[in-house]
Amino acid sequence: MSTGEADGAAALLRTTAAVRDRATGLLHRARAGDSAWFVVDDDSTSTAVAEVATVTRERYPQLEIPFHSRWRHFEAGGVDRTAELDALLSAQDSSGRARAMVDLVVVSVLLDAGAGPDWHYEEAASGQRFDRSEGLGVASWHAFADGVFSSDPDDPLRVDAEGLLALTPARLAEAFQIAPDNPLVGVDGRVALLHRLGRALSAQPETFGVLGRPGGLVDRLLPRPGSATVAAHDILSELLGTLSRIWLADNAIGGRPLGDCWHHGAVTGPGLTDGWMPFHKLSQWLTYSLLEPFGWAGAQVSGLDALTALPEYRNGGLLLDTGVLRLRDPDWLAASWAVGDELVVEWRALTVALLDELAPRVRAELGVDATRMPLACVLEGGTWAAGRALAHRLRGGLPPLVVLSDGTVF
Repeated sequence: MSTGEADGAAALLRTTAAVRDRATGLLHRARAGDSAWFVVDDDSTSTAVAEVATVTRERYPQLEIPFHSRWRHFEAGGVDRTAELDALLSAQDSSGRARAMVDLVVVSVLLDAGAGPDWHYEEAASGQRFDRSEGLGVASWHAFADGVFSSDPDDPLRVDAEGLLALTPARLAEAFQIAPDNPLVGVDGRVALLHRLGRALSAQPETFGVLGRPGGLVDRLLPRPGSATVAAHDILSELLGTLSRIWLADNAIGGRPLGDCWHHGAVTGPGLTDGWMPFHKLSQWLTYSLLEPFGWAGAQVSGLDALTALPEYRNGGLLLDTGVLRLRDPDWLAASWAVGDELVVEWRALTVALLDELAPRVRAELGVDATRMPLACVLEGGTWAAGRALAHRLRGGLPPLVVLSDGTVF
């Protein structure tokens, strides 16, 4: 294959258009009865819509719904940690605060993979105990505030390449209160991911500056803070273009890393992209989580619905638990699956396509339009919360399928 062919294939697979088109193709195929793994029961969609609408009204009675992002986890327990961070950064200008907030959210999102059922974080200041995503969010917030990711003790409120490369599993374990009786899933994988991030940051000073800070994205995408407009997909494209080398998955075309992109025999596409189903879940979760910092820096963020629903086990679990999706063999619920298994790839793809269909029905049920409730708010209101509520109701919080992950996909 030529260099140009490999570059073109990687570029195509790094678009949300490719995610949507291929996911929709797998949904059409499943509806036609041709999936080896799933049956789609459209009559059950009304059940899923009702679950999402009910949870949304409970969480946001005035339907003033924020974006689905890491910042919601920083608000866990009713503590306004965003305001606390802003106070800590009060000596910096708006661009400096935005850089620090981007620094924080990048490492926090990269650390936000399934924690497992046995881990928790105890916050001394509030006296509260948090687990799962909220716990990871609060733990990473405190780690950032304590300078765990900075190489300069005199400038703790930053993330830089040297600080990331110096991070050890023991240091992360200390910051996240990990112990034999408080185990966190995938510690070594999380540290390896942050080491890869450090190397990627240091290798691209044109984007991340001489220190290798994730916050360099602010200067890259907003050359004139306070007056710029940035498209959500441009943020995603910048992340995929600069950070694709960090993912632990070895998926690649001609040496171009693809990250969260997996083989499925029924997926079709041009040239070297044939057979590949892209998702970029963590990169899209990061993009959703960067919308607010860019807004706080004075930018107008456009094109929110260019991003897709996040194909993870809460959104996907909502569809299985409401019967919109059924496994052809119920015994598969008791099996353990790898992220690259075709069943998991298809489950994630169907999640993306079906939530695109679910979103307008949820809006209609709630009496709001897409301007007031873009997909980022449907997810927050929303599908993720409803999936979690169903999981707690049915299985004590466990997902419906057991997926063995390295800590960077689920």
